[in-house]
Parts: sequence; structure tokens; C-alpha cells
Amino acid sequence: MHLHQATPLIPSRALSLLAGRDVWLKMEAFQPPGSFKIRGIGLACQHYLHQGAERFVSSSGGNAGMAVAWAGRQLGVPVIVVVPETTSARAVELLRQENAEVIVHGASWQEANHYAQSLSGSKDAFLHPFDDPLLWQGHATMIDEVAADGCKPDVVILSVGGGGLLNGVVEGLQRNGWHDVPVIAVETEGAASFHAALQAGHTVELAAINSVAGSLGAKRVSEQSLRCAATHPIHSALVTDSQAIAACSRFLNDHRVLTEPACGASLAVIYDSHPLLAAFRKPLVIVCGGATVTAEQLWHLSEKR
Repeated sequence: MHLHQATPLIPSRALSLLAGRDVWLKMEAFQPPGSFKIRGIGLACQHYLHQGAERFVSSSGGNAGMAVAWAGRQLGVPVIVVVPETTSARAVELLRQENAEVIVHGASWQEANHYAQSLSGSKDAFLHPFDDPLLWQGHATMIDEVAADGCKPDVVILSVGGGGLLNGVVEGLQRNGWHDVPVIAVETEGAASFHAALQAGHTVELAAINSVAGSLGAKRVSEQSLRCAATHPIHSALVTDSQAIAACSRFLNDHRVLTEPACGASLAVIYDSHPLLAAFRKPLVIVCGGATVTAEQLWHLSEKR
């Protein structure tokens, strides 16, 4: 039994008319916990439960933490989620709704993560937000579903934070024999750890995250993401916070679906006709979702821009 749901693959009339090409959307925002994260985290939670784990420990106040909390409730396993002080009250409320014990610790995710790892005992399973092969294996199932639906895109557009989604999509493309389908990996300019790694030839730690797209706020991308770039065609794209926010607002109007700025980064490639798009006629956008965003938050972000 999978904890994730098979999500709709839909042609977007609005985006297709705007872009002058056949735009498809994989609607991961429709997953029960609000984002694609449940695919990999659900698989990992089931794996660790089978190995005897009696509690799940996570270090994310965003989509990953929500996925762990939701999976724990479904499986009847207690969950601790350690979140940094910057986590919104809304996110903490949602985590507690899933019966998770929430501990607020540290000024950054790195500090929360270190503390969460210190809490993890021999009967606990620690769920990393993005850097675990089990997560990539689970995330790859979204491409399995696209293939099963008989739709082969000529490019996949997705957002990159720590790289878990990128790693999973590349795994899915390759295991379906779609080595010829490249990926456009999108980041906001203030959270571009993958772009920096490509330029340096190795992973580097950003001095700070300066972006409203908090879910893209990994200071260092996973090593696996660089390995993916060496074995699969991947193009790095950068957008501004303003573009990501505007894309969320436009997508809400076009498709009646609320997404966070991290997801808006990918949608901005279509809405703002990014130059990389010119070479492709049938793009697939992973609408990765956003568990904690509200319409009011999006409105305030839009007003500030």
C-alpha cells in the first residue's frame, strides 16, 4: 500500500495558449499532506517501520515535516518534528493537527536538524527532508505515472531546494527509458545552491538564503544532484522572488490551485517565457504544491512586490 496518491496529469489550456506550446501539469499539490514529499517520505516511513522503528523524527516545518507527520498518523507511529524559530504559527498548527509533537529550536533549519538528530535513538527513524535514496525512489513514481498515462514530455520543469525532487525525477526518467528528456531545474536567485554547485563543479554552502521561497532554502544541494547532472541533461534556470510570487497568483487564477513560491519558481518559467523554454514544444511542469501557504500570505507577498 502506498501512502501517496496517484495525482492528475492535466493539459493546461491557459498555459498552453500563453506559451504557444503544449503545457502539461503533474498536480502534486493534490497530495493529502499538500506536496510531492509524501511520495518519498511515505516510502521511507513504511521502510523504517518494517525495520522496527517505533517513532519518526524530522527536522522540517514545511512540506517534509508535514509529510512525516501525516505518514506517522496514517501508520499509527508517533512523530517528533523539530522546527526552527522562523517557522510560521500556521505551519506549527498544521503539524499539531496531524498529532505530531512539535519542538521549536534554533534560528535556522541547520540548527533544528542538528537537534533533531540528537533526539533520534535506537528505536527511532530520522527522516531527512531531501537527502535519502528512499526519498528519490518514492519521488520517481510521479514519472512512472506520467509514463503510464501515455504522455511523454520533451522536457520536465521542476523546482530545486535540496535536490530531492530533482533526484527522484531523474531516477524516474531513467528507469522509464526517457534518457532523452531533459530537466529544467529552477531556483530563485536568493536560494540557488544547485546553480552554485554546477558553476563550482562541487557542492558549495551558500552564506545565507535570501528568498521568500523558503522550501528552496537548502544552503547546500545534495551530492546526488550533481551526480544527476553528470548522467542526465539538466539545465539550470534562475527566477526572481517577484516572478515566483506572480506565477503563484496567476496560477491560482488560471487553475484555482494555491501553491507556494517554491512551486511558483517552476511555473514562472512558463509565465515569463524563460529563454530555455524556446527549444521545447511539450513541457511538463511538476506542480509540487506547498503545505503551509495561505491565500492571505500570498496576497501579502504580492503586495510587497
